Amino acid sequence: MTGSDTSPSFRLAYVPGVTPAKWVRIWQERLPGVPLVLAGVPAAEAPGMLRERGADAGLVRLPMDRTGLSAIPLYTETTVVVVPKDHVVSAVEEVSVEELAGEVVLHPLDDTLEWERLPGRPAIERPATTGDAVELVAAGVGVLVVPQSLARLHHRRDLTYRPLLDAPTSRVALSWPEDGTTDLVEQFIGIVRGRTVNSTRGRPAPAPANSRAANAKGANSSAGSATSGSAKSGSAKAAGKARAGGAGTGRKPAGGQGGGKPAGGKGGHGGKGGAGARRGKPRRRS
Repeated sequence: MTGSDTSPSFRLAYVPGVTPAKWVRIWQERLPGVPLVLAGVPAAEAPGMLRERGADAGLVRLPMDRTGLSAIPLYTETTVVVVPKDHVVSAVEEVSVEELAGEVVLHPLDDTLEWERLPGRPAIERPATTGDAVELVAAGVGVLVVPQSLARLHHRRDLTYRPLLDAPTSRVALSWPEDGTTDLVEQFIGIVRGRTVNSTRGRPAPAPANSRAANAKGANSSAGSATSGSAKSGSAKAAGKARAGGAGTGRKPAGGQGGGKPAGGKGGHGGKGGAGARRGKPRRRS
C-alpha cells in the first residue's frame, strides 16, 4: 500500500447508470472529516480521467481499456431491450436475440456492450448517445439494447423494457490508477466490498478501553480466586494433619469400642491393670 491520508478529499468518478449513494453514505459515516467529491463521467472517458488523476477512483463499466489501472468487478448487469409500450415484445416476459432479427436495433456511439455480431437490422446512422437512442425508440424508429440501469436512467412512460437472453453483459467495477493505491482508496475498497470498520485491510482494530478494563478485572479476579483457592487448600491440609495426629494419641474410642488391645493388660477380662479387671474386697486394718 502506497500513499497516505494527506489528501483533503476523496474524488470519486462514476459512469451513467451507476448509483453510488449507498457507498457515499457509509463513507460519510466512517470518515466524516474527509469529504467525498462525486464526478459524473461518460463511460468512454472514465479510464482516461483516472489515468490523468482527475479522480482518485471511479465506478466504471467493463470491458474497458485497463492499461495502468487496477479494477475490482462488483456486479454484472442484466441486459434488456427497450421498446415502445405497444410493441409486441411488451407482451412477453423475456426475449431472445434471434427474435430481434426483423427489428431495427439502434447502436449508439457510447454503447457499453461488446457485440460479436449486432442483432437485428442496423439503423441508417448511429445515435451519438444512449439518451438520443431512447428518443428514437419513443419515435418508433427502432429498439435499443442496453444494461438495465441505463434503461431505468432514461425511463419514459411511453417505453418499457424486457430482459434479452444470450446478449453480452456489462460489469460495473471499481477502478483506480495502479500506482495510486492510497489509504483512502483502500478505505473505499473496504466499503464497496462490505467490510466492517474493524476488518479494514491491514489495520487491526484496537481493543476498546472498557474491554481492556474488563480483561484486567477478569485477570485480577482470576488471580484472587487462585490465591483464595491456595489458602483453602492449605487450611484443608492442616485440618487433615490435625485429625491424623488426634487418631494417634491413644484416646479411647467412644462407647468403649475399639479394635486395639486394652492399655495395660493382656486382653479381655481379669488382666492386671486392665480396664475390665474386677476389684477384690479391701483388707481390714488390724
